[in-house]
Amino acid sequence: MDNDIDFRHLAGEEELRGALAVMRELRPHLIDEDAFVRQIGRQRQQGYHLLAACRDGRPAALAGYRVTENLLYGKFVYVDDLVVTEAQQRHGLGGRLLHEVRQVAQAAGCRHFVLDTGLHMAHAQRFYFRQGLLARAMHFVEPLDIGEAA
Repeated sequence: MDNDIDFRHLAGEEELRGALAVMRELRPHLIDEDAFVRQIGRQRQQGYHLLAACRDGRPAALAGYRVTENLLYGKFVYVDDLVVTEAQQRHGLGGRLLHEVRQVAQAAGCRHFVLDTGLHMAHAQRFYFRQGLLARAMHFVEPLDIGEAA
């Protein structure tokens, strides 16, 4: 296991700009740096955190998550984003990031740890099973036509 990895929450605008290339490996539609920084700012107002696994001071993997609450799970952590750069995959960074976020969840008194993955993402599903996560639901989505995006 690499010991040259530093885990830290990204906060500053420049840190976020530096993380965009990594996030684009998961979310390729994110192109504009300024829009990305604004989006993260809006999500932060809703409790979003962006944890980076950094190697040589640069993000190699990211976990975006939020502590939230609902009637189904009570207080829980929801992982919105988990991405490891292709060059850094198969070095255990994804598992280490999940471990770090689990620790945040436990320290916050969360009863559950929740994430979604696409039905077409068999490799991700196997990874999550290996990490101790179990498939418990199916996620349904309907795009809504609201005109211009906010």
